[in-house]
Amino acid sequence: MPKSPSYDGLFGTEDDVAGSPGVILTDENDEYLRSVLFDLLPQTTARRSMTNLVSMYAGNLFWDGRAEGAFIDPVSGQTLAVTSAALEVQSLFPILDQTEMSHQGRSWAGVFSKLEQVRPLALASEIPEDMLNAIQSHPSYPDLFEQAFGTPEINAGRIGYAMAAYQRTLVPNGSPWDLWTEGDDNAMTPEQIEGWMTYRATTCNDCHVAPLFTNNNFNVNGVRPIIEDRGRADFSGSNFDRGAFRMGTLRNSSIRDRFMHTGGLETLDDVFDFYAHRNGQNPFPENLDFRVRTPIVLTPEDEALVKNFILTALTDPRAANEEFPFDRPRLYTENATPNPLVIAGGNAGSDGFVPEIIAITPPNIGNTGFKVGLDYALGGAQAWVAVSKSPPSKGVVAQDTLLGPIELNGMIAGEGYGTMHYPIDDASMEGETFYMQWIVSDANAPDGFARSNIAQVTPFCTMIASCTPACDADLTGDGVLDFFDVSAFIGAYNSGDASADLDGNGVYNFFDVSAFVNAFAAGCP
Repeated sequence: MPKSPSYDGLFGTEDDVAGSPGVILTDENDEYLRSVLFDLLPQTTARRSMTNLVSMYAGNLFWDGRAEGAFIDPVSGQTLAVTSAALEVQSLFPILDQTEMSHQGRSWAGVFSKLEQVRPLALASEIPEDMLNAIQSHPSYPDLFEQAFGTPEINAGRIGYAMAAYQRTLVPNGSPWDLWTEGDDNAMTPEQIEGWMTYRATTCNDCHVAPLFTNNNFNVNGVRPIIEDRGRADFSGSNFDRGAFRMGTLRNSSIRDRFMHTGGLETLDDVFDFYAHRNGQNPFPENLDFRVRTPIVLTPEDEALVKNFILTALTDPRAANEEFPFDRPRLYTENATPNPLVIAGGNAGSDGFVPEIIAITPPNIGNTGFKVGLDYALGGAQAWVAVSKSPPSKGVVAQDTLLGPIELNGMIAGEGYGTMHYPIDDASMEGETFYMQWIVSDANAPDGFARSNIAQVTPFCTMIASCTPACDADLTGDGVLDFFDVSAFIGAYNSGDASADLDGNGVYNFFDVSAFVNAFAAGCP
């Protein structure tokens, strides 16, 4: 479980936060950069993410409620919505966040440019049929934006609208409790009904109010000292809000793996222990909400009934089983076997450090941003990457191709790091495994070179990003090159349509015309 060191900046101490996973810190050139807290490991957010289910009913979002008020385009400054826009406001925060999704120096213009070039869900598998049909009919983000908004323009406002519109479909109103309250007397078991009646008489019901099972207000529950995280106060400026966080919903608690903004409580049993001030758990007293100053203790029988009600009667089976509308594609990171796969190899250099390869970028065909990183090498040394289709011999990769050299960052042994880019842009590479290994010039290594462990890389295609060579001149999409494609190109060129920008530089000139003529002459594969 990833952790953030929180207030004291140290890992393995009581204030650590079981945050949500992010990315390795990278600079404006998309090269790895050593983080003060996380070194060259994936970063972790300072708070555990909240569920986005039933978030459409909240007036503000995030634990501190900072996503609220008018929805304003961050580029144009135009006010796009005045009220009921928390989802739109919230959706834009992670995109430029260097911990969650972005690299240093990324601008909204860079985001738009990237979306214009990449394939939607290019790395995904098990894509739901409705999504797959939409992408096959509209295979680029400009196509999808044109379908949704009328023109292919990509901007921050439209991104926010699109994500918020999707989240508003995620209404988990199919739980046994929902069906029972709608008149199905058999939807809840007698035990669940008794649990519901017992729940209504508890202090829990003061804050986790039906039907949302949250009041969407802020309160101080004292899970950690205020000095570690001031919560709502850092946004509102109110001293009253010190240590206050938004009330989470009890819905679908059975599919949450952690609770509270710290993620410090792993199970519902832990939550009940916390509010009962037992098993060594006691809220921190500063500014504590009056409702939790006194232990909230139920009889064992009542506690069992309430827990059962929360875990079973408030779970929408569609959400638990990822069925429509909660279905989703399988992410690349969920694959059982990593690709690249890091395998043993290498030898030590100065002070006994064995350089360590960083190989986490998917090697999908068309990924011009594929890269491998290096850590624990000799700072300031020159380094290369050996690439070979031959399996390693005695922990060494043959130097069939040698990339580099580059000068590593850092100054001393064990602190050298760097990044090597290696575009995966040749469809013939599909399924052909090759091996990559860093070689570092180091006088203290046995033969003057320290070597890293090895990345086994197998380029692949996906159900969206096909390896079939594109037919760039087939602008009509009918698989035949004829007069209609020429006419379509001329029309797109004159109107500045992206389909005529065949060299992808955003400028329409002779080079695009030349690229079209050459593609037309080459024919379709």
